Amino acid sequence: MQTDSEQQQGLEPSPQAYAEALEWLFGQTRAGAPRGLGRIRVLLERLGHPEQAFPAVQVIGTNGKGSVVAYLEAAFRAAGVRYGATTSPHLVEFRERIRTNAGQISKAEVTGFARWARNQHWDEHPAFFDLTTALAFRHFAQAGVEIAAVEAGVGGALDATSALERVWATIVTNVGEDHLEALGGSLEAVARDKAGAIRPGVPVLTGAEGIGLQVVREIAEERGAALYVLSEQNPLFDLPTLPVLKGRFQQANARLAVGALRLLGYPEAAISTGLSTALHPGRMHEFGIEGVRVVLDGAHNPPAARALAQEFTSYHLVFGGFPRKDYRAVLALLQPKARSLRYARAGKGALKAEVLQQEYWAPYFEEPLEALHQAITQAQQDGGPVLVTGSLYLVGAVLSGVSDPPSWSG
Repeated sequence: MQTDSEQQQGLEPSPQAYAEALEWLFGQTRAGAPRGLGRIRVLLERLGHPEQAFPAVQVIGTNGKGSVVAYLEAAFRAAGVRYGATTSPHLVEFRERIRTNAGQISKAEVTGFARWARNQHWDEHPAFFDLTTALAFRHFAQAGVEIAAVEAGVGGALDATSALERVWATIVTNVGEDHLEALGGSLEAVARDKAGAIRPGVPVLTGAEGIGLQVVREIAEERGAALYVLSEQNPLFDLPTLPVLKGRFQQANARLAVGALRLLGYPEAAISTGLSTALHPGRMHEFGIEGVRVVLDGAHNPPAARALAQEFTSYHLVFGGFPRKDYRAVLALLQPKARSLRYARAGKGALKAEVLQQEYWAPYFEEPLEALHQAITQAQQDGGPVLVTGSLYLVGAVLSGVSDPPSWSG
């Protein structure tokens, strides 16, 4: 493909050029077109099929995908292999989404790719996630990665990441109530969409339960894929050390990553180091401000909110979200333990005051940091923690405003 001189020379693009590239990327939507792999496959063909250049672990599921990728990435790093990793969404900066052992993708590469894609003629224009996924695959191919941990977006069978050619293991973390409308309206439909990414003969690891597990088992059997169901009694899932990421729910995520790493033949020392060094900002991420414990978590659907609430006896809650999520159910799960409640604007297109205040009345803040600091002031009076949640975009807005936000390893 053609690249601009900035990328070829490894030069940093101007801030304006980079900002314009991101603005264009974020502006590309499906615009009502059906989900499917047609757009990404055309895109990858024009890029010379980078998806064929490296093997991958595809991580699918309702919750926990990013944490599983974080454990895999840390173990790959400990094993000394050249790796790639994708997660979404980003918290502070777009380049967090695409990483290798050398660090985040460069601004020059992002800018050059956007310029190339913008100048192409498309019969069916690729959407943002198609473009981002193709950019990641091309970056991994050019970097010569030996393995990649790839987080799926919505669903599985029709997700852009399912254009991968060399999947060595599939992880279906769980099946829960999220994207119901997009994936068919029922848990069984969600499970069929996610499990539809299972490849013939490729091992599957899952923490799914109930109807989700039934569907995963059915499709794995149909496709001759060995199925490993998460169980503490199965030594495949034994944890050599406790995971560094906080939250009881991280035990399941860590066990799934450990199981995949063992199936792929990674040494126990690398697996153990991966568990103790994984980084995943924005999920049960804790720090102190003015003597108050502040916890940020991107829980945005009922299963995640339920698990998050179990980590606390009470908290001062700062909540923000988006209309496309089941925010009513999430709020209903979080509000009972809230000593106080404040709403914050999570980002462009986020829930507004009049909508949220119909559920539970609370003050609404256009600036998330103002909501945070008012919650901290109240928490100083009773010693309780502050919990900021409802959207990863809200978490990112807070992280970008506090001093010394965490950075991705590289």
